[in-house]
Amino acid sequence: MFKKILIANRGEIACRVAATARKMGIRTVAVYSEADANAKHVAVCDEAVLLGPAPAKESYLCGDKIIAIALATGAQAIHPGYGFLSENAEFAEACAEAGLVFIGPPAAAMRAMGSKSAAKSLMEKAGVPLVPGYHGDEQDAAFLQREADRIGYPVLLKASAGGGGKGMRVVDNAEAFREALASCKREAISSFGDDKVLAEKYLQRPRHIEIQVFADTQGNCIYLFERDCSVQRRHQKVLEEAPAPGMTDERRAAMGDAALAAAKAVGYVGAGTVEFIANQDGSFYFMEMNTRLQVEHPVTEMITGTDLVEWQLRVAAGEPLPKTQDELRIRGHALEARIYAENPDKGFLPSIGTLRHLDTPEAVQFEVGGTGGSGGQPAAVRVDSGVREGDAISPFYDPMIAKLIVWGADRKQALARMAQALSQYQIVGLTGNVAFLKRLVESEAFANADLDTGLIERNAETLFPPARSLPVAALALAAVALIEHEKTRACGTGAGDPWSQALGWRLNSRLARTLAFRDENGKDYDPVFTYLPHGWELSIKGLSVDVALLARDGVDLSVRLGDASVHGTVRRDGDTFHVFTSGGHHVLHYQDPLAHAGETEAEGGRLTAPMPGKVVAVLATQGQAVRKGEPLVIMEAMKMEHTIAAPHDGTVDDILYAVGDQVADGAPLLAFRAVA
Repeated sequence: MFKKILIANRGEIACRVAATARKMGIRTVAVYSEADANAKHVAVCDEAVLLGPAPAKESYLCGDKIIAIALATGAQAIHPGYGFLSENAEFAEACAEAGLVFIGPPAAAMRAMGSKSAAKSLMEKAGVPLVPGYHGDEQDAAFLQREADRIGYPVLLKASAGGGGKGMRVVDNAEAFREALASCKREAISSFGDDKVLAEKYLQRPRHIEIQVFADTQGNCIYLFERDCSVQRRHQKVLEEAPAPGMTDERRAAMGDAALAAAKAVGYVGAGTVEFIANQDGSFYFMEMNTRLQVEHPVTEMITGTDLVEWQLRVAAGEPLPKTQDELRIRGHALEARIYAENPDKGFLPSIGTLRHLDTPEAVQFEVGGTGGSGGQPAAVRVDSGVREGDAISPFYDPMIAKLIVWGADRKQALARMAQALSQYQIVGLTGNVAFLKRLVESEAFANADLDTGLIERNAETLFPPARSLPVAALALAAVALIEHEKTRACGTGAGDPWSQALGWRLNSRLARTLAFRDENGKDYDPVFTYLPHGWELSIKGLSVDVALLARDGVDLSVRLGDASVHGTVRRDGDTFHVFTSGGHHVLHYQDPLAHAGETEAEGGRLTAPMPGKVVAVLATQGQAVRKGEPLVIMEAMKMEHTIAAPHDGTVDDILYAVGDQVADGAPLLAFRAVA
């Protein structure tokens, strides 16, 4: 077994690999960019070496630097994690040439599966079922359009060298083909350095089911059952679960056999995932093989009692697989939710900022004994994260905060545990997707396992409900937190002075204060708090209710509201109050109504950059008359394209940035004049 390995990655996967290595007595070397100097993965490894500047091309994608660091630190092997260099055949070969073990599959297997078109030709020869489509080398736009016409719309365009939803476009008709192809190729070249695409039939209401495979150097190859990854946004997974709901033993065996055929066809070694697209009738087709560990591997670990990273290390060291196919069993049900810094209400745009406060559900350390698992009950809740409170989510890397994984004896129990765990997740400092995930988990469609890749779009009304009025309980908790903070501050500055106690005492009357708050949707609330001997009277829009503080423990408050008791956590960030109560997160901005009189809401950045990024296309010209909704500028941020469209009919007076320019969040991109 290795004595020291280098982890050529960052974030939660680097921390995940380091945890297993530590359990096995293997020392670890971290590499990091300048942006990650204080990152969690740097702290949890035994050694850490600077790679270079923040951009991945100057740090985490510099294979020669990483190999040099491995040699200089005495590492015997390199674990690439996922993303970055994990599926780079040239890097794997360079490791071998330097005398280092690449903890992954052979370079030949990566090359065979690295091109989606070549892989599908290979799978066809191996007897693995394929979706009708074109997977060849011809890339002329007119030829590809003819192939799309032949296949029949809707057609899915996919980057041949891609993954993770990058460089994918669904084309509904022939008229939209050319624009979608151009956008797909731009994103593909930016993300993978290769703009080659393939086209295939876009199935209606398909499920995304993948099979975890594992092979060793002795010729053993097994599958560790399936994961259902159908719930997606922007072709990227949001919720994953294992086993797949409704999977019969016969279908599981058929998909497992097909996955093994795919792995054996390329002489696979190590951990890999064969991804299938499945019809509602049970038929399935090969999509691609990911020649690495998957982000969602924890749900497989949960239901099989295995540590897949340990298996990777043992196989890479030349050991046989820890278990045979007959020894594997499915136990219970597991779910994984990806906690992202993103705004679901704004098209899932990534959010950048500092995690001012971060509270996670209480997690039981995930332990699996020995080489194959102890066979005991898995952890009920597990949190895999690469960030801590105080860390920043930057524009340079994926905006994932954590993976929240739960296990239950069955799917119903796992769903309940996931909903409860999401209720306990608290993030302050940037916009997150926790509330959206909770709605998703509790939605009727997901609870009933009515799954397909369009689940989010089909249930938009439920998952993206209109803004609602702020609950009185949240308003009361924020107001009490504010008043109690004033008391504490007054005691510190005016001890012994009765006039500085901030208790609201008056000689001949009761103090009535109007506290002005504005919620995150721009709605104003002006509750009147009248000070009473043992609390307050809250009055707002004809409602009057007595309020009293029952208990306070730091940021945790218990308040009596009329005849009811409410409990919550109030995190204050400047004049912004984050109230977590009854599983919800409410944001209130405290303000002086006089100071804010006359202010209007901003236009919402409709002609401004939604986040820091690069201009990749300018579709309008100075003086051009455009129609409402017409695309004007395309930006790229975090390897995703974002289109800025005309908010009204009007004229483009000026183009403020050129292709290739970096722009800041909120920067105006065009001067635009609306038609009166």
